[in-house]
Amino acid sequence: MLQPPESTLFVRATVPVLVLADSPLHDALPPYAPPAPLTQPLALSGWGLVPRLTLCVVDGPGEHGVMIPSFVAPVVGEGTLADWCADAERAGGAIVLSTPELPLPTDLPALPDFPTTRGGFVPLLAA
Repeated sequence: MLQPPESTLFVRATVPVLVLADSPLHDALPPYAPPAPLTQPLALSGWGLVPRLTLCVVDGPGEHGVMIPSFVAPVVGEGTLADWCADAERAGGAIVLSTPELPLPTDLPALPDFPTTRGGFVPLLAA
């Protein structure tokens, strides 16, 4: 399925974050449990990420998955989508969060604590 870029945020961080609003993946993802401080997030089993400048793919178990026209989606933080993709490569994946609606950038730090947030760390798919 196609995830509209206007319902997507690419957030730059050491472990980058991909926020999906009103996504068809929402119910397939587990409730988000932030990792303990200073630990690597646990990877979601059966999920994979392909971060590219033109199209980003989140592939889940079974028939679950979305394609995002990433070249027109917004990036939050210093840098560009190329930087976000490089962050994901360095981290070995990204934290994918699904919410009913797109948060304001000022709400992003609290997003993991929202009771409706689902997701987790999605590792890169092997090429």
